[in-house]
Amino acid sequence: MRPAALIFQAILYAAAAACSFAPPYKVPDSAKTPAQFKEETGDWKVAQPQDAAPRGSWWTLYDDAELNALEEKIRDSNLTLKAAFARLEYARAQYRVARADLFPALTADPYATRQRYSSNAPKELPGYPTLLTDFLVGADFSYEFDLWGRVRNEVAAARANRQASAADLASIELSLRAQLAEDYFNLRATDAQVNLLDRTVEDYKKTLALETNLFKGGAAALSDVAQSQAQFDNALTQSADARLQRAQAEHAIAVLVGENPSTFSLKVNPLPIEVAPPRIDPGLPSTLLERRPDIAEAERRVAGANAQIGVARAAYFPRFTLAATGGIESTRTSNLFNVPSRFWSVGPQVSLPIFEGGRLVAQTAQARATYEEQVADYRNTVLTAYQDVEDNLAALRELKAESDTDAEAVKATSTALQQAQDRYTAGIVTFLEVATAETAALQAQITAVNIQARRMSASVLLIKALGGGWQSPLASLSKD
Repeated sequence: MRPAALIFQAILYAAAAACSFAPPYKVPDSAKTPAQFKEETGDWKVAQPQDAAPRGSWWTLYDDAELNALEEKIRDSNLTLKAAFARLEYARAQYRVARADLFPALTADPYATRQRYSSNAPKELPGYPTLLTDFLVGADFSYEFDLWGRVRNEVAAARANRQASAADLASIELSLRAQLAEDYFNLRATDAQVNLLDRTVEDYKKTLALETNLFKGGAAALSDVAQSQAQFDNALTQSADARLQRAQAEHAIAVLVGENPSTFSLKVNPLPIEVAPPRIDPGLPSTLLERRPDIAEAERRVAGANAQIGVARAAYFPRFTLAATGGIESTRTSNLFNVPSRFWSVGPQVSLPIFEGGRLVAQTAQARATYEEQVADYRNTVLTAYQDVEDNLAALRELKAESDTDAEAVKATSTALQQAQDRYTAGIVTFLEVATAETAALQAQITAVNIQARRMSASVLLIKALGGGWQSPLASLSKD
């Protein structure tokens, strides 16, 4: 049988006999999955796994054209997302590098040299020419027989890391989009608060002017003027603080969409008090494990660490490599391609660890410890995911109740203010009663705006907790 056929047969035999020392992989057990979410009430409908929470462009649920336009800028302009995509490309390249070790390596090393040796050198032989020319066209072949699964486990670990990077990209994009939606609704709620405070400032300004004139005419006490002045100043302070919050929210949005905060601006667009968050179907708790990209990432990290245990174990055993070299060599180009100019060599090589000073044991322990760490991180990620959903289900329920009771408070304080103003006009009470009623009415209205902002934020965070519009990162890896 020809040498080439023997080599090919040896490769096939080694591949067929190869084994792996990585432990059989299975997804780690997580917390027991409940039948439904604890904080789920009659307002929520339990879905089937195939009817999971909103997919795709989930922000369109809010029916806000400006929010839609901002969200569209995230993918192309956000720098954090660009960095995450670069990490994914790096992981993809690492996978291809690791996979290359599954195949033989063939390199060519042609060269032509002209060299003069010293006539006075100790190795100089009488009659041997000191000026030499050498032409060589050669190639080297090497292939490692992956008998113990070292290479295949390296590839498996790189594949898992690549998939984890894809899930990380999806997780970062989901977080950025949710943060943008939060900041946007907070900005609009702040616009509503600024409008409310500006109207209040104008009202208090008129009241202060009236009380000052009454005092000058002897019809009002100095304490009434002081009280009116304090109300006016406090309203100005609150208005300035609301404008600061608005500016900071606008700057945060600018960074999220990849624009310079110095040149970015959004028009004033107060959030109407009657706007409520959309109804969101939380689905079954079990489907949460399928939707959350951070859970997918953590599970892939576990799989990669499991494969690395196999790599560490394989290091205890010898590495078998087939090496071959061949080509043509001559001192003249005229006979370079003649049969006598040929040379070749072929043979197996074995590398067997004899004494490593405990290195291999330590590396195996290190791989196991990394695996245990990733398992703990995975289980913690699952628990945190359930916490996120439960927190925001509870927040939406309780904030809805707060909104209802505060709406009644707004009505009650408005009625009390009108009564206090009528009594003050009739001279029955002092201005202190009016001021107290005005403060209570303003506080109830500000609380209503704040509750509305928190409700919108909780709905965004619930969508984020449910995995948003995430799809399996494995689909994006088919090209590899």
